[in-house]
Amino acid sequence: MGRAKEIIVKIIPSKIANNFVKKHHYSGKVVPNSKIHFGCFLDNQLHGVMSYGASINKKGTINLVKNTGWNEFIELNRMAFDDYLPKNSESRCISISIKMIKKNAPHIKWIISFADGTQCGDGTIYRASGFKLVEVRKNAGICKLNGQVSHIKKTYDLGLTSSFLKKSDIPKLKQKGYDVEILDGFQLKYIFLIDKTCEINAEILPFSYIKEVGAKMYKGLKNG
Repeated sequence: MGRAKEIIVKIIPSKIANNFVKKHHYSGKVVPNSKIHFGCFLDNQLHGVMSYGASINKKGTINLVKNTGWNEFIELNRMAFDDYLPKNSESRCISISIKMIKKNAPHIKWIISFADGTQCGDGTIYRASGFKLVEVRKNAGICKLNGQVSHIKKTYDLGLTSSFLKKSDIPKLKQKGYDVEILDGFQLKYIFLIDKTCEINAEILPFSYIKEVGAKMYKGLKNG
């Protein structure tokens, strides 16, 4: 574990967390749903942030675990670390944050999170932290919009006919003055059961499935 054991994880104010995420997360954006922010400190300096909050698609997510109450799950919706932290830091920090959630918010029974292969990776950190893989989906909603990484949804009021970007949408968006490029890659969905008596209501995929379908990626590039 090395120096990773020296990392201190504690709750930090949203302003500090959001400033760090904007600087170090690939998207440069925060998630408004984030309510709990954990700071990861080494040598008395902040080098990582994990932000948890209500699931962005709560209605579509709640049934992934059987008999889940409306406020019994949470999403790890932003995780950003700088290069100062040593190997194994991310998985250690996630583990500590989950223990703190379990102690201070015992009504939370499980956690959902997503790995974005188009810009980041296929979820190595989640697998090392005990998360279960429940979905691997070809990217259809993450693109570069006027040079910025964006999640294209109909809620962005771009006049799309569905929640996801299709190739047939690109000419229409370009006519409106948008420069759009669909990013090649996959999105992977992971679940961590804090309450081990809970039952996942979806197929739990073997990690080998990632490579089988060509979804193994690191920083947006195919990795095997």
